[in-house]
Amino acid sequence: MTPRVFSGIQPTGELTLGTYLGALQRFVRDQTTTRSVFCVVDLHAITVPQDPGQLAQRTLDTAALYLACGIDPATSTLFVQSHVPEHSQLAWLLECTVSFGELSRMTQFKEKSDRQQFVSAGLFTYPALMAADILLYDTDRVPVGDDQRQHLELTRDVAERFNHRHGDTFVVPTADISAVGARVMDLQDPTRKMSKSVDSPQGTVLMLDEPAVIVRKFKRAVTDNDGEVRFDPATKPGVSNLLSILAAATDTTPEALEGQYQQYGPLKADTAEAVVARLAPIQARYREWTADPTALRALLVQGAEQAHAVASATLARAQQSLGLG
Repeated sequence: MTPRVFSGIQPTGELTLGTYLGALQRFVRDQTTTRSVFCVVDLHAITVPQDPGQLAQRTLDTAALYLACGIDPATSTLFVQSHVPEHSQLAWLLECTVSFGELSRMTQFKEKSDRQQFVSAGLFTYPALMAADILLYDTDRVPVGDDQRQHLELTRDVAERFNHRHGDTFVVPTADISAVGARVMDLQDPTRKMSKSVDSPQGTVLMLDEPAVIVRKFKRAVTDNDGEVRFDPATKPGVSNLLSILAAATDTTPEALEGQYQQYGPLKADTAEAVVARLAPIQARYREWTADPTALRALLVQGAEQAHAVASATLARAQQSLGLG
């Protein structure tokens, strides 16, 4: 049977180059050989305070970027998380399955809670919602970065525990981690993942950045002082990051590229050029989708109906296993 793949992206505003090269690019490539389910996870976004108007707009914008990248609604299911209430309903059942200790050990909770004065209970329990997102669709594979591996392991543990206690109910998913472009690092601090949530505007390339902005950011990218172009993430993180980005943008490998450069300047220039070329058609399609929000909303309604058909059956199975309803 064709494997089912699930992935979700938060509507945090413009998506980064890291999200595209590490996730969206791969989603587009794999959607023809999988049953793909893609979700804008707006419920995850509200674990921290949000402006309602901005959240609604960012949700649409994120869906438009999915489509602009090449996600085909005729092949894949694309929807907004809050439009399918089964996500919240199953999350509660899983919150009653996962332990406090397991949630307290989640690395991302520790990192995010340290940066905020107000820490919501939802920020603490959101791995249970993430597990619900995945398990609702009988997911076989979950494309994740290294930073999400812990959450997927928790999802697997929760599914196995539920199945052990209540009988076979959930498919236990596996992680699917891409080697190339799996983790794009910050251009100013290449020891840290590129992320819009981190205050590093010059180190973060956004998918909708103007070409001149992209070129400037790569020109100023941090490298090192020894002048050797070599792929060695441990001792040369800046140079290795540039090689990884160029490889992901040109469908090759860092090892195949490293021998082509003797200086950092040409490497930076070629990487910027490749990124601009890869993003240009996406930016054009994005403008087309955002120019017609009515059509975009209608497509998301259709996607939610498709998702509901699968999610409602899974939720009913879980409720029956627990003796509910």
